[in-house]
Amino acid sequence: MAATLRPTRRRTEVVWAPQPGFQRALIACPVLDVFCGGARGPGKTDGLIGDWLNHADRYGAAARGIFFRRTYPKLEEVEYRVGELFPRLGWQRNVSRRTWTAPNGARLLLRYLDVDADADNYHGHQYSWQGFDELPDWPSPVPIDKLFACLRSPYGVPCARRSTGNPGGSGHNWVKARYIDPSPPWVPFTGPDGIERVFIPGRLEDNAILLRQDPDYWKRIEASGPEWLVNAWRWGIWDIVAGGMFDDVWRRDVHVIRPFEIPRTWRVNRSFDWGSAKPFSVGWWAESDGTEAPNGKTYPRGTLFRIAEWYGWNGRPNEGCRMLAVEIAEGILEREEEMGLSIPDIHPPTKPSCVIKGRKVETGPADSSIYDADRGVSIGDDMATVGVRWTKADKRPGSRQIGWERMRKMLKAALEDKPEDPGLYVFDTCVHFIRTVPTLPRDPRKIEDVDTTAEDHVADEARYRCMERNLRGSMVPFRL
Repeated sequence: MAATLRPTRRRTEVVWAPQPGFQRALIACPVLDVFCGGARGPGKTDGLIGDWLNHADRYGAAARGIFFRRTYPKLEEVEYRVGELFPRLGWQRNVSRRTWTAPNGARLLLRYLDVDADADNYHGHQYSWQGFDELPDWPSPVPIDKLFACLRSPYGVPCARRSTGNPGGSGHNWVKARYIDPSPPWVPFTGPDGIERVFIPGRLEDNAILLRQDPDYWKRIEASGPEWLVNAWRWGIWDIVAGGMFDDVWRRDVHVIRPFEIPRTWRVNRSFDWGSAKPFSVGWWAESDGTEAPNGKTYPRGTLFRIAEWYGWNGRPNEGCRMLAVEIAEGILEREEEMGLSIPDIHPPTKPSCVIKGRKVETGPADSSIYDADRGVSIGDDMATVGVRWTKADKRPGSRQIGWERMRKMLKAALEDKPEDPGLYVFDTCVHFIRTVPTLPRDPRKIEDVDTTAEDHVADEARYRCMERNLRGSMVPFRL
């Protein structure tokens, strides 16, 4: 479709036409599931609207579409733009049902999809076209995936799913894992669920109308945030998150290091965040005592190194594998035995405790909720029967914000050429820390905290370790 037209008595009016670049590529794309955008300003919402108009023009009364934003206030922006275009094409609006019907019988619903249960309202519905604007606003793909069952047509219309988004938001990780990481832009691929997908990047330069009508647009964007944030908006960089908790203190080339043998005088322990339907996370840590490391560097006493991890997921971001507590505990001991040696422990004497290169793995912090008893037995009690014990993480009022600030200070200390305060480093084998922690968004209502709807399980477990108190009752030294 070159344009959406409305015949008049004297001429044919062009109501909407795709701009060269991203919008034209989107409309021409035959792939079932398309995610597009990345940068700010390429005309993503207009692209979705235009793609639907093309679908409606082509299939007429057999075209059934539904357009989603996560919340109703955000949907109002879409309603305003649709209200500018559709009446000029003769479409009729049902205000109470937020539905538009074309002269040829095509029908589009405008809806919001806030929580997972909202998707159940569409059970049994049939849509040949689905659009999701600002996909990373959804913290989980669960409601999105539920609606795949509704993407079908009794009239044989080729179905299409179209989504847009920028880096950031609580759903950044799952969107990146699904659309960005598997294949380069423009190259279709088949996902593990058998669905063909493609990522079409959008650039500001694709929106010639905006640049012509508002030439100062990007100057205002540049003045609205720090350089790293502006770069994410400008170039669609998915390795950082606009407004994230750690964006300004994380540098992969500094914080991610090659593994080395842990000196015998360093302390080694583990931390744990429980999860079943959501992932669990186990992290193993080495704490410097100020002696020289095998890589030739000397780190301040109290510097933490994440040396290993175990992430309990099912392979899909933010979805757990539903292992039992005893199974997790057994898995922890098995992994620790693989890391080093095993020696007998007195609690119980028949179970092994483990050392890494000759060092015993000490008890570490876990979310105190694992000791909440269910019918008299807690998750922590179940794990203790196998020989895995934990200390209770600091959960006092305000501890979350204090913990995040402590992590930030440790990451920032590591950026110094000659750090004087304890830093935080990650072995490059800890892929889930690297995947999830640097991209954590802030809570939009409480900027001192992370968005708890995001994939924050590794971060929580790491925060417990950063806040751990030693035997003398004080945290590792840090100059405030």
